[in-house]
Amino acid sequence: MNKEKDFWKKRLREWTALDPPDRISEVLFGLIMVLTFIGTISVSTAGEQEVRQLLWAALGCNLAWGLVDAIMNIMTVFLDHKHGMMQIKQIGRAKDPTTSREIIRDNISPLISELMDNEEIDRLGEKLKKLPTPDMKYPLTVKDFIIAVQIFLLVFLSTFPVAAPFIILDEVAVALRVSNAVALVLLFAGGYSLAIYAGLKPIIMALIYAAIGIFLVSLTMTLGG
Repeated sequence: MNKEKDFWKKRLREWTALDPPDRISEVLFGLIMVLTFIGTISVSTAGEQEVRQLLWAALGCNLAWGLVDAIMNIMTVFLDHKHGMMQIKQIGRAKDPTTSREIIRDNISPLISELMDNEEIDRLGEKLKKLPTPDMKYPLTVKDFIIAVQIFLLVFLSTFPVAAPFIILDEVAVALRVSNAVALVLLFAGGYSLAIYAGLKPIIMALIYAAIGIFLVSLTMTLGG
């Protein structure tokens, strides 16, 4: 039973390549979009028709942004793959270790690059040179499109928890307070998750993240977003 659980956990990790910061960032984008619309609701004058129109507008905006973000992610993966293949070819053609060393250092994490000396980088370069010529024909895989769908869903579905109070509750003022509370909880939870991922203090990071979210929404509304 445990082996079966481990198997499915491993498969799930393989098909969910977005890191926690990426997932939470996508949710933040969606929240900012919907909160920008909800922030324009006037408690004193908004009627049921006006609220419904704003909710449809927020839904459509997040739908469009989710599609744009997913498509741009596919393009980024495509270009990154092509760039990586080009770099491997350049390493294979390099006639001196200095050239391949510079290429490798430019394409790995700066922290790892600082920890590795020239001999270690050169050994890595030699291993890369022994690799077969990379296939440039099919840079995109099914996994890349599944990740794009995940991005779309994260942006699009983040609309509903904040918009739900306006659908469930009749009183606009109460729905607005509940919606804002839900948004704050989501922002707090996002910051908390990021803190655990980065090894930071969860409560402090959660409060900072919520404050950043509120600031970005306010800035977006101030600039006419």
